[in-house]
Amino acid sequence: MRGGVFITCSVTGTDPGNPYCPRTTKEIAVAAIAAAQAGAAMVRIRVVEGTAVSTDTALYREVVRLIRESNVDVIVNIACAAGGYISVTDDGRVDRDTDKTDFVSQEARMRPVIELCKEGRYAPELATLDCNTYNHGDGNRTYVAPPDYLRKGARILQELHIKPELAVRDTGNLWFVKQMIQEGLVPAPALIQLGTGTAYGTPTDAGHLLAMVNALPTECIWSSFAPDRMQMPWVAQSALLGGHVRVGLEDNQYLSPGVYATNAQLVANARTLLNQMGFSLMGAAQARKQLCLN
Repeated sequence: MRGGVFITCSVTGTDPGNPYCPRTTKEIAVAAIAAAQAGAAMVRIRVVEGTAVSTDTALYREVVRLIRESNVDVIVNIACAAGGYISVTDDGRVDRDTDKTDFVSQEARMRPVIELCKEGRYAPELATLDCNTYNHGDGNRTYVAPPDYLRKGARILQELHIKPELAVRDTGNLWFVKQMIQEGLVPAPALIQLGTGTAYGTPTDAGHLLAMVNALPTECIWSSFAPDRMQMPWVAQSALLGGHVRVGLEDNQYLSPGVYATNAQLVANARTLLNQMGFSLMGAAQARKQLCLN
């Protein structure tokens, strides 16, 4: 067998047509538990209200509580991306009269993680810092992650003794991640999630992924993902290049054209593909050891 690979499942999609997209806290927890039982070592949790990602601590507390009380061993990672979007008008104003703008401070983006850690009982093991400022598709909407916001986020996680997952969508993001590592803001080994296929970030092709892998800092652990029909090919690409993998309904809704997927099915397909390629699958305990989690 080749070396071990762990699977992350990002469980919360937003496709209103997919009946398997978890929406309530109970549905998100049940989906995360099923993903872990199918082979995911880590689940990435976002609570979505309507089309917006929530920062309501009570909702995240309930999700984590249900996962922990299931006694299924899985690493819980909470996303901190809410509150980063700005939509502007054609005459140069920030449009605050739309739900497309939700820009808030770094502390507010991280409120569920901060409050759960201070409470102590249902703290996550990881939290995602989105290190990407990028145009969010066409139009006038942008996700903004200023360097000093990210520095502050990294310091907050240091104080809380929570490891960051550093989400990267282009080489400029990766350059800044290396800067934060140099500044001592990220504990070794850094965990970096390389995302492709988000308009207008890194395109989903093997050459671009290889370029980012070649630019990674030394002694890091990395994973990658791609959306839609490229999700499973990216499982193979990532593993072959020495990384771990991410699947889930956040990135892809389908098993095959026109056939909606569950998170557990996507994890099972990734597990089967990795096994067929000769890779062993790491469980939560093995992934924790490699990531040096508390």
